[in-house]
Amino acid sequence: MGALKEAARQAVDRRAEDLIGLSERLHADPETAWEEHRAAAAVPELLDRAGFDVTSSYLGLETAFLARYGSGPVRVALCAEYDALPGLGHACGHNLIAASSVGAALGLAAVADDAGLTVEVYGTPAEEGGGGKIEMLDRGAFAGVDLAMMAHPAPVDVAEARPFAVSHSRISYTGKSAHAAAYPEAGVNAADAFTVAQVAIGLLRQQLPPSARVHGVVTHAGDAPNAIPERTTGRWYVRAETLAELAELEPRVMRAFEAGALATGCELEVEPESKPYAEFRADETALGHYRANARALGREFAPPGQAARMNRASTDMGNVSQVVPAIHPYIGIGSLPATNHQREFAAHCVGGTAQRALLDGAIALAWTGVDRSAPARAAS
Repeated sequence: MGALKEAARQAVDRRAEDLIGLSERLHADPETAWEEHRAAAAVPELLDRAGFDVTSSYLGLETAFLARYGSGPVRVALCAEYDALPGLGHACGHNLIAASSVGAALGLAAVADDAGLTVEVYGTPAEEGGGGKIEMLDRGAFAGVDLAMMAHPAPVDVAEARPFAVSHSRISYTGKSAHAAAYPEAGVNAADAFTVAQVAIGLLRQQLPPSARVHGVVTHAGDAPNAIPERTTGRWYVRAETLAELAELEPRVMRAFEAGALATGCELEVEPESKPYAEFRADETALGHYRANARALGREFAPPGQAARMNRASTDMGNVSQVVPAIHPYIGIGSLPATNHQREFAAHCVGGTAQRALLDGAIALAWTGVDRSAPARAAS
């Protein structure tokens, strides 16, 4: 192990208690997409105390931030996610993502001058369906970054992210209310429109590629059993291997929603929640460095199989990877049989195994940043 890596590791170890405290603080106080005001204030506190230049409300986004340290020629970015799932809290472990990214940044800051690094931490809101990183990209974030990284909790360790492209839509039908017993013929049933659409989607699945995913929830289906529902709403996701495949698939799914409107006489409104999330393009060199660094810490990567499938989950980090070199490894927290987006997984995102994953992730990412700077140091 080189001197720079050892110094980075020691810097992470010195702040271990603070990093664990940050993770637990976020876990105990979950905030959903675009509402992460307390998290967006708490996450950069350690960075500010360590001498980072912190910009709050970055690019006009209230719950985003940018923290920078150093002035070296190699720019390494860590992405901190901190939004939680509605009703499930931190069942995807974003509390650990934020803390491990902060830890990696602190490790790299300790060697930034010697390694020739500029260390950047992007506080990225609204990953859970809101496309926060896409909004940040559109406003100029990540431009010129040499490597963007984060480590995502999962049941087991998997180095390579292979997420689906995905679109997120809000669906609403508007009909006409009426007394369900006395004047049913006067009503236009918006709940029936969703029933027709979901049946059509179910039949469509037979003709979809094996990799496609179509799923959603009805968020409002009426107000009283004796009143014909006049307005219903839902949220629907469509996933495919690539953005190109998604562009072909999504119109077929939308026709199923149109069928619901046509069959019932309702009006249909489809509103995108964000721009589509892209598939991930991993930087193979950085991914190789991460694998070696994680193994040096005693991490073991899982073989392909059900436990390793979290690497197929969609992420707006895919859009970042289309613009700058990036990696998005998954780090295991020993949660099986619990998996992401379950209450049991959220419970595993604090405690001893989660703490070890947090610190290992921070160190492995920091070491990967040091590896990224090596060619520039050699050239100088």
